[in-house]
Formats: sequence, structure tokens, C-alpha cells
Amino acid sequence: MAEEGRSCPLAYRYAPADLCRQAGESSADVLYVIGGLYGNVLALDEIERMARAEEREGRRVQLVFNGDFNWFNASDELFREVNERVLGYTASLGNVEYELANPSPGAGCGCAYPEFVDQGVVERSNRIIERLRAVTSACPDIRRQLADLPRYRCLIFGGLKVLVLHGDPESLAGWGLAHEAFAEGNEATLSEWFKLSGADAIVCTHTCLPVLWSGLVEKQARLVVNNGSAGMGNLKGDSRGLITRISAVRPSVEPVASLERRGLHFSLLPVAFDLAGWLARFDTLWPRGSDAEASYRNRLVNGTALEPGDVIFPSGF
Repeated sequence: MAEEGRSCPLAYRYAPADLCRQAGESSADVLYVIGGLYGNVLALDEIERMARAEEREGRRVQLVFNGDFNWFNASDELFREVNERVLGYTASLGNVEYELANPSPGAGCGCAYPEFVDQGVVERSNRIIERLRAVTSACPDIRRQLADLPRYRCLIFGGLKVLVLHGDPESLAGWGLAHEAFAEGNEATLSEWFKLSGADAIVCTHTCLPVLWSGLVEKQARLVVNNGSAGMGNLKGDSRGLITRISAVRPSVEPVASLERRGLHFSLLPVAFDLAGWLARFDTLWPRGSDAEASYRNRLVNGTALEPGDVIFPSGF
């Protein structure tokens, strides 16, 4: 049996062919897809400010949270604030929310970490989810709302089928759209997923590192955007979060990376949240030597090892 934190519960699984059977029409001019907020309420403040700025320019913005909007918010007050605000928008489950609402025996954090992730990270994540579960127990109303969220959504936007999920097209916590999967070459699997789902674009998160990919499947341009994390730094020496922005109109803020396909701009847009303010709250909840401090504080300050060009993957077809 797989270790806790590395296993993938059967309830996380779904069939790629089912993902776009029911698609909802979006009437917005701009989609913000926000994965991996991780309880960073100051990143949420900045994302809402960015949306208001677009709306002042006459564009309707739809905020879509595709999971793991909880993680560092391990206090009653912060947990309630993050969830009440996020659940006022369009939302779907991440493995964190699934494990808070419907704990899976033996799943731990539900991250389904692959072998290349250090065991220390896995064990710390399992302890973080246990601490969050204790907080969730005092908020049964929010737990019920989380339990009602879907595992994925398909939106018709700009004439395209945009599949919004957390992990990959086979599992809520799948790593098939991770940066590491693209680096190793996942073209055959990716092509099959697009064929089975009928999606034009897949927007995901979960695996913590950003990706922007485009290619041809059955002579049609297809895209994958993985925003990495909205609530943590994603690039070398860069503490800003990233979200996925989709619109026929170019963003007014310079994106980290962007592609235009079939009349829409798909951008990885930076979230320049108040880092000092967030670190003050983070350090109170997760002081030196705590699990989240050990796993994440350096990334909050310094980002990752990726340069902007490292997130872009050309077609292998």
C-alpha cells in the first residue's frame, strides 16, 4: 500500500471523456483561474484589486478558484475569512479541500506526491493537513460547502472549451501536467487526454510549478496552463504569485509568459501581494521549526529555481 501523502484515493479518479460533457457558458470578458492560493489572504486581496482594475476599464471578470485555496490559514479567523471570500466566487476542489471535507483513509494530505518529492516534504504535508482538519472541525458550515464543490469544471469561453481542473485529466491529484512531466516528455498522454476530453485548453494547478504549453492535436491548437501557485513565488528571485488570465483583450500588466491562440490571450499573470505583511501573519501561525516554515518559507521569500523561459514548452507533435 502506498504511503500516506503518496497515495491517490479512488474518489479522486475520473474519466477524461467525461470532463467536458457538461460545459457552462461564461459571460465574462476575462477569466482569472486561481490555483494554489494556499490560504494567503493578502494574495487574495491583490487578486481582487486586479479584478476591480479590469472592471473599471469595462471588462467583466470571473474569478475561478481551482483548488488548494486552503493550506497556511490554520487559525479559526483566517480559515473562515479565506473560505467565505473564495466560496463567493466560482470554485472547485483541490485535494486539500477534499481531505478537509471528506477525509480519505490512508491518503494523508491527498497530494499523491511522486517519488521525486522528498519524504520529509510528504510527512510535513501530512501534519499540516491534520492541523487544518482541527480548524475545520470548528466550521461545519464551511466543511459542508466544501463537500458540495465539484472536482472540475468545463467552461465555454470565447468559443473554446476551457477545462478547469486541479491535477490532471485522470485524477484530482494527478501529476501528469506537472512541470516535471512536460520536461520528461508527456506528449503522447497529453494528446490522448485532449482527444478524449474534447477540451481546447486545460487550466490546472496542484503541482506547484508553472507551465505554459501549446501544440496541435488533430490539427487543432490546444493549450495547457498550470499557474503553479497564486499564493507563493514561482520564479527565481521572484516572490510574486501567478494566476492564469484568459481574455480576448491583452492584460495591461506585463505577464510572466503569454500565448495567443484562436483569438484568446492565455497569460501567466503575476500577483504582487504584500510579502512583508503576509510573512508577518505566516510567521505567527508557522514559526521557525514548524512544518510549513520548513517546507515553504524559503520559497515565499525567494521563489523557485525557474527562470521565466523555463515555464514555456513548445509542441512535441
